[in-house]
Amino acid sequence: SHKPLLIALCRIKVNEMGTYLITGANRGIGLEYCSQLKQRGDDVIAVCRETSEELKALGVSIESGIELTSDADLKRLVKKLDYQKIDVLINNAAIVERFSLENLDINSIRRQFEVNSIAPLKLTHALLPNLKAGSKIIIMTSRMGSIEDNTSGGSYGYRMSKVALSMAGKSLSIDLKPKNIAVGILHP
Repeated sequence: SHKPLLIALCRIKVNEMGTYLITGANRGIGLEYCSQLKQRGDDVIAVCRETSEELKALGVSIESGIELTSDADLKRLVKKLDYQKIDVLINNAAIVERFSLENLDINSIRRQFEVNSIAPLKLTHALLPNLKAGSKIIIMTSRMGSIEDNTSGGSYGYRMSKVALSMAGKSLSIDLKPKNIAVGILHP
């Protein structure tokens, strides 16, 4: 269950109520974020490729049909948001495709980099006009992106893409500090 981490993270409060944009919101960690934040009374914008019945039942604002690797979809999302202030951007969407060294799939590795590393950076860049002083960005990485903790090998694309995502988060934290926008890099 992701509830203990998310309960702790959801304590990150912005004034009285905040607006949270969560990617990968239709299931798993993203859905749990949406559920807990909605229960708390925050405004939630759930972004996903395909919605789910569970997400619809929450009564949050849903932006579905958004493929984060698509420039056209990102432009459509930005236009729809129309400079709406986002207090917390949670870059949660990711894919995992596990391959060993023996059955290495370079196209899978590229796809995981595109979704897991590049798309969150592109989305953050696209939403900079929506992020104001005091806004926060959450980068959801994975323990599988830890170099020190890797004792089992394999899963090259996922592991490598999560290391790259963490580096993007670190650079964002430096570049956005003068704008008073905080960046947190978390793993469940």
